Formats: sequence, structure tokens, C-alpha cells
Amino acid sequence: MSAAHPAPAAETVEALIRHRLSVALGGWRGSVETALPTLVFVVAWSVSDHDVKVAAVAAVAVALVLAVLRLVQRSSLQHVGGAVFATAIAAFFALRSGEAQDAFLPGILTSVGFLVATLVSIVTRWPAVGFIVGAGDPRAAEDPFGWRRDAGMVRVCIRLTWVLVAMYVVRVAVMVPLYLDERVTLLGVAKVALGWPLWVAGIAVMGWLLVSGHTPLEPGRGPAAADDADASDDADEPLTGRDA
Repeated sequence: MSAAHPAPAAETVEALIRHRLSVALGGWRGSVETALPTLVFVVAWSVSDHDVKVAAVAAVAVALVLAVLRLVQRSSLQHVGGAVFATAIAAFFALRSGEAQDAFLPGILTSVGFLVATLVSIVTRWPAVGFIVGAGDPRAAEDPFGWRRDAGMVRVCIRLTWVLVAMYVVRVAVMVPLYLDERVTLLGVAKVALGWPLWVAGIAVMGWLLVSGHTPLEPGRGPAAADDADASDDADEPLTGRDA
């Protein structure tokens, strides 16, 4: 594991997942980069006498400026790249129909898709949170599904995935009626409020579940297991003529 993210001495599934989530998730800047184009779209639409073209161009321009800033600073394009793509798709939908509310349709459909996917992941016992946890595993490239070999890890990830299901239910329940009523300004406010703030609330609930749980790790599943395994492999490896 890299020095930037030293592994804690985890003794429970919950402690290990807390560490893995902290490695895998982004920070406040990514949330700003995701929300700002939406805010610009709504503001531009309002001040331009409901001109969808002006609003769409303004939102895409802001997303591109954020991407350029990332490039200049030589930082990751992970979050802003997603924002540019999402903004471009939203602008395409709005410009094609000429209706400002259609800029929010891709996000609504995405939330519906994620809602279905998270439910399916629970039913099939491949919980979506498990993939986030796996992304924080230093051995992810070699063993991306290693987390599934720990039954306790799967059980805890299923409980955490139910939190994601609840979040997507809230998003769909709020956004769909506003979309059908063509409430563009409220759609913009709701999209921002149900973005990073809702995600933070969801993480808080997950954190409570993780702090209150004490599921034991199966042998060999701790964060230092990979290092121990590597050391064992080196010890068992026969010496070559050069090493001798």
C-alpha cells in the first residue's frame, strides 16, 4: 500500500471498509465541479429569458474551464471529466427538445438505472459498495474481486448498499415530479441538493453502520495481508545462481 494511504491495523470488516472508502472516494473539489455547471445552467436560463441555447452553452463552457484548470494544475481529471461529459449530454437533450427541463432527464434516467443496479447487486450478493471497497484495495489490479471471499465483508457491504438504494429512491421521488411539472429552477436546486449533500448524508449513515458494527475479518483479509503474502513468497522462492 502506498505511503500516502497507510493501512490501519484493522481487526474488523468495518474498520477495513472505512479505510478502503476513504481511499476510493473523492473530496469537496469534485463535488463543486459536478454542481457548478448545473447552477450556471439554471442561472443563465433564468437571466436570458428562458433561452435554452444560452443556458446550455454557458454550462458547457464552465465545465470546460474547470477541466482546463485541472490540466494546468496537472491534477486528476476524474471528477471534472465526468462533469464535462454529463453537462454535454444534458445540453444535448435540452437543445434537441428545446425544453430546459430535459437537461435534467439524463440524470433522472441515470438515477433510475443505478437504483435498479444496486437492487440487483444486493439480490445477487454482489453488493455495489463492495466494488468501491475493492477499488481501495492495493491488490485490486491483481485480485479485483478478492473482497467477495470474505463472507462478513459481503454481508456488511450489502447493508451499506441498502443506503445507496435509499439515496437513489429519494432522488427519483423528488426529481421525477419536478420534471413532469417542468419546474426548471427547482430541478436545478434539487439536483445540487441531492448530489454531494445527499452523498455526504449517505456516507454519514454508512459511517454510523461501520462504527457500530464489529464483524470479524476472516484470516488473511487484513490490509497488511498482501505485504505478508509477498514476504512469504519471497522467503519460499529458491535462490537463483545470481543470488547465490
